[in-house]
Amino acid sequence: MARKAAGRPQEETLSLWKREQALLKTLVVDRDTEAWQRDLAFSGLQRVGGVDVSFVKGDSVSACASLVVLSYPELEVMYEDCRMVSLTAPYVSGFLAFREVPFLVDAVQQLREKEPRLMPQVLFVDGNGVLHHRGFGVACHLGVLTDLPCIGVAKKLLQVDGLENNALHKEKIRLLKGGGDSFPLMGGSGTVLGMALKSHDHSTKPLYVSVGHKMSLEAAVRLTHGCCKFRIPEPVRQADIRSRDYIRRTLGVQGAPALRPERSKKAQRPKACPQGASEEPAGSPSLRAFSAKDGNEPHQKKWPKLQQRIWGRGKEALWEVGSQKMKGLWDPPFPLGRRGRAASPASWTWRSWGSEAQGGLGALKEMGCS
Repeated sequence: MARKAAGRPQEETLSLWKREQALLKTLVVDRDTEAWQRDLAFSGLQRVGGVDVSFVKGDSVSACASLVVLSYPELEVMYEDCRMVSLTAPYVSGFLAFREVPFLVDAVQQLREKEPRLMPQVLFVDGNGVLHHRGFGVACHLGVLTDLPCIGVAKKLLQVDGLENNALHKEKIRLLKGGGDSFPLMGGSGTVLGMALKSHDHSTKPLYVSVGHKMSLEAAVRLTHGCCKFRIPEPVRQADIRSRDYIRRTLGVQGAPALRPERSKKAQRPKACPQGASEEPAGSPSLRAFSAKDGNEPHQKKWPKLQQRIWGRGKEALWEVGSQKMKGLWDPPFPLGRRGRAASPASWTWRSWGSEAQGGLGALKEMGCS
């Protein structure tokens, strides 16, 4: 049975949280504190970390807290720690840190004790820093408690201090041409609270970068862009992928309810392809031919399995292919055009160059298998 966190905390608890935020806010450092931060190439930076908390579907209490450490500039995972946790504090806008940060601090402390040589030199947080109602978001909170440089990276604009996602803001976004372009987020008070960053050439939505702790905004924006293979910075992206995968594996082992409800036998039976259809659908490029043509030898043995999944599992197959893409095992069989959309009759669409597969049902319809 799905569990839910307690409702809104009492006013006394909110007052305590506000006082704690105000006290910790005085400890935030919003300037560069390390030599590598002042170097344009970030010479001396070797390890970047990312944190994430992923939730079990339909359960606002059970979650997975994850910490990953990647090498820089290669962005290869060196360390990961995922653990199931129970979130007892309710979600209240502006107080996310009191719900999630204790578990993230524990993960950092465990790493500091077990493998101090792998400690990240900076942490990326999926959330805001000083771009916050009271100037002290989750990235600031985590940074102060761990004494690590932190960068807040949010996917949506938090509308505070007069900032609005209005027509003017959308026009500024439209004027961002290439990866690395940005514009300041200046509130009504005249303070620059963060930057809107086009993190990837093929991304249509910006990231909202703000200072968390022990780093300047200019360095935070440059490093965020340097850590983006896709729209989301790789440390946060990997933490998210691995936490979700850990939930799936853990629930499967424990026999807990699956993330997707079990389908009936009728739904499990795939619809057959049209009679006379070949193993590879007419009108779409050969998967094996693409692999051989592009010289992707390691991929060739994977194509038949992926193909079987497409015919045998219907629209779910596209998510499987997307998972392979996220792991770097699969390249789309068609050249990608603007916005990461595959220019092909099958209309394979990828968000942020393959971070998630979309439009799977439409693709299978055009293949004649739905």
